Amino acid sequence: MIIFDNPASVPAPAGQYSHVARVGLAGKTVLQLSGQVAVDADGKIVGTDMTTQAEFIMDNISAILAAHGATLADVVNLRTYLTDMSKLPDYGKVRTARFTTPPTITTVEVSRLFMPGALIEVEALAVI
Repeated sequence: MIIFDNPASVPAPAGQYSHVARVGLAGKTVLQLSGQVAVDADGKIVGTDMTTQAEFIMDNISAILAAHGATLADVVNLRTYLTDMSKLPDYGKVRTARFTTPPTITTVEVSRLFMPGALIEVEALAVI
């Protein structure tokens, strides 16, 4: 069974998509989160620097996971899109502070993201 969800604990999606797909698979639950950007409940970008945006995104990812009985410790993969790879150390500090055991990671630089002012977008895959 697949369940698509938009937990009330985070701002509504900025477009026509779900924040998370919950999939039962071989006695486990897989949570695939949509890419998260630092957008508040009013649809505005939060912060103008990488650290502020990364912290906001990690808070949202944590809230989405919590709504499904998971934590950051259940994350097995992060896919990160940065608009400026020179800001990777700032994002890395935020990520390292949140994960005691680092998940697998893919990080790429992109020319822009769908929201003007967004510096970073992060997708997460968790297994519980």
